[in-house]
Amino acid sequence: MYTEKQWLDHVTEFEDRYTEQDNGDGTITHIPVEGEVLQEGTPQSAKNFNHMECGISEAHETAAALLVMARHARQQLEDLAGETLHVTLNNSEQYPFNNSKKTVALAVRRNNGEYTVTPEVVSVAGGSLKGVSVSDKLANGFKVEFYGSATSVTLKLHVKGGFYSG
Repeated sequence: MYTEKQWLDHVTEFEDRYTEQDNGDGTITHIPVEGEVLQEGTPQSAKNFNHMECGISEAHETAAALLVMARHARQQLEDLAGETLHVTLNNSEQYPFNNSKKTVALAVRRNNGEYTVTPEVVSVAGGSLKGVSVSDKLANGFKVEFYGSATSVTLKLHVKGGFYSG
């Protein structure tokens, strides 16, 4: 856990005041004349700078972890969002035979076939309905059929998921 360091400026009575010392070799050295030290500054040291670098590194790691979490949350929301399709299936065979199987195209292509299709029966005509089956799920569609003696069944199909794998 990073602990913030409060940095202080070094404040003196005289700012930018120097005396000159002749070095005897044609050069001079400026020697600060600070006067009274009004506030001792925070040392500019490897220890303090490395402490700051560790904090920056921890912040980057935390931001990266939060980004991954946000991406996963977005993926979960996208998988919950779905589409609703309406389809009418017709059967021209005599019971117990049935040729109602139909291919249904998805409006939004999935990344995989790991989505759910929940059928809701809207209407049944010409007999009885025993069940609905969804099969052959692909990224762009699936097949649906009904069982029973009905000649026509209208379904509302609720499709969810299929964008991301667990």
